[in-house]
Amino acid sequence: MTDQIDDFPAKAIILSAGQGRRLLPLTEDTPKCLLPVSGKPVIVWQIDTLLANGIQEIVIVAGFQIGKVEMLLAERYPDHSNIRVVFNPFYEVADNLASCWIAREEMNTGFLLLNGDTLLEDNLLSGVLHAQIAPITLCIDFKEKFDDDDMKVQLDLAGQVKQVSKKLPVEETNAESIGLIRFSRQGAQLFRNAVEQALREPETLGSWYLAIISTLAKQGMVSSHSVVGNYWCEIDFIQDLQRAGNYFLCEEIAAADQSQSDQFLQAPG
Repeated sequence: MTDQIDDFPAKAIILSAGQGRRLLPLTEDTPKCLLPVSGKPVIVWQIDTLLANGIQEIVIVAGFQIGKVEMLLAERYPDHSNIRVVFNPFYEVADNLASCWIAREEMNTGFLLLNGDTLLEDNLLSGVLHAQIAPITLCIDFKEKFDDDDMKVQLDLAGQVKQVSKKLPVEETNAESIGLIRFSRQGAQLFRNAVEQALREPETLGSWYLAIISTLAKQGMVSSHSVVGNYWCEIDFIQDLQRAGNYFLCEEIAAADQSQSDQFLQAPG
C-alpha cells in the first residue's frame, strides 16, 4: 500500500474553527487557537513548527472570532502569502468534519491535517515527514490507561489502523490519535471524496472527521506512525495550557543556553 514516489506533503491544513468552551472563561472572547503558551499563541507555535519543517503552504480553517485570527496572522506573517484563512460558518452547529468539508478544495495534493489544539515539538513533525509513505498515516501514542476523552485507536499486528473512536472498548484499544494525520496524494483524494459523500447526509454534520478515517481504515488505507518519545500536547483544559507552557518555556531556555554556548565556542580565543 506504500506509494512508490516521493510524496512530501505540500501543505498543512489546521482545523481551528472552534471556541474551546472547556477553556472558559479564557475563551469567552478569544478562540482557543489564540491562547498563549509560554508567551506565544497556540496557532503561532503550530505555524512556526510547520515552517521549520519545510511546510510553506498553510491553510487555517477558522470560525469563532475569525477576525482576530486573521489580524494576528497578518501581523505575524506579513511576508507569507501562502499562509491563509478560510471561514467555517458552521462552527457553532457542526464538528470538525464540516471544517474538512470547507477545506476540501485544498486537499488536492499530499498534506498534513492538524487539529487546532495539538501542539508538537519540531522533532515529532520531522519524524512524521520522513516516515514510510502510505495513503493515510495516523500519528499515534501509547499509554497505560485511556480516558473517555481520548480518541482511541485499534491496530492490527502489522501496525495498520483497524478503527478509530472515542467509544472503543478497553480490550480493542491499543493507542490514541494525537490529532495529526499525513495524507499522500492518493490518500488526500480518498479522504476528500469520503468527506464530500458523508456531508450529503444531514445527520453527519455533527461528526468528527476521524469517523471518516475509521471507515477508510476498514478498507486497509490507514497506517500508523508512533510518536513515542516525542512531546505533544492537546489543549483541552487549563491544566493542559500550563503543562504545555512549562515544556516550551524549558525548550526556549535550553535553546537560548545552547545559542550562547555556540557563540562562546565560536568567539576568537
